[in-house]
Amino acid sequence: MSSEEFEKLHEMFKSLHDELKLIPDRVVRCHGEEKKKLVRVFDERLGEAEEVTQLQAQRALLIQGTESLNNASQSIERSQRVAAETDQIGTDIIEELGEQREQLDRTRDRLVNTGENLSRSRKILRAMSRRLMTNKLLLGVIIIMELAILGAVVYLKFFRH
Repeated sequence: MSSEEFEKLHEMFKSLHDELKLIPDRVVRCHGEEKKKLVRVFDERLGEAEEVTQLQAQRALLIQGTESLNNASQSIERSQRVAAETDQIGTDIIEELGEQREQLDRTRDRLVNTGENLSRSRKILRAMSRRLMTNKLLLGVIIIMELAILGAVVYLKFFRH
């Protein structure tokens, strides 16, 4: 119902109300047939006033229903916005988790490579340690031989004559 129709109903209700207020005074002053006519007019006008009142009540219910629908629509829109935001956050989290998984995979690969490199390094260090011990033994043998040769030369040169 438009506001023009509502204004029309309001004016109609106001005029009926004013008319109904005057009828009881007129009934008291009248007699016989005119009194019956006024009572009939009063009943008709009262029925019209009740009709207008019902229309206004229906309009109020309609307005209340419309407001409830608007509130429900706004609530649904808010829920949809929250759902869209939640969906976006979920998508962002999934992307971030994917990136973190890739980082973890790369880190694991690096650790495997590092472990392999450490194994190779241990083998190399053990080999170097064996060579070092071998070299020390050979050096010790060479030093002992040189000392023996030197002792023999000193003995032959100074004590054998």
